[in-house]
Amino acid sequence: MVDSPRENEEAPAVDVSFTTADVELIERRCLHQGFFRLEEVHLRHRLFEGGWSGEVVREVHRRHDAVGVLLYDVERDAVVLIEQFRAGALDDRVSPWKLEVVAGLVKEGESPAEVARREALEEAGCRVDELIELFGYYPSPGACDEWVTLFCALVDSRGLGGVHGLDEENEDIRVHVLPFLRARDLLRGGRLDNAMCLIAFQWLEAERASLRARR
Repeated sequence: MVDSPRENEEAPAVDVSFTTADVELIERRCLHQGFFRLEEVHLRHRLFEGGWSGEVVREVHRRHDAVGVLLYDVERDAVVLIEQFRAGALDDRVSPWKLEVVAGLVKEGESPAEVARREALEEAGCRVDELIELFGYYPSPGACDEWVTLFCALVDSRGLGGVHGLDEENEDIRVHVLPFLRARDLLRGGRLDNAMCLIAFQWLEAERASLRARR
């Protein structure tokens, strides 16, 4: 289990050369404010071989922190995935509709675990039994400040399916309950092509036997 670097006060396992104290923020400018925020930042930072960089200008996509949760039915060896349209995949060569794990954004005052349980119910009509925290990570730290917390939830997949989502958020989400081996074939065939799916399934492949042994 990995804590967000925003909250983790323990010493890192690997020595960190620099910290935020080694960055001089010159200017932060808002370029666009919509559902997300795009900023232009001007900064300097220390160099590994000594001294300081010249002024660096970067655009940073500022997002809410997010949570992903892979729903796994141990008893039936099945995973629950959702399918929905994704604007970021509009030019995808196959389809902008993507198979994903349940996911959502962290609202003010919520814990990642609360988000995982809320989104499982909203997006898949699924109540979560046990929740296992897997990893925390930056999906694209070169341009985005989003921090993702990833979970695996142990669930009962009987009766799940259909179309879900919140009307006020224009969500149109189809639920798929798939045998693990079928989902793994989709992963290896490139159909599950997003970071949350890839990371969560790598964990599940490694831990599946031990999870099933607990039955």
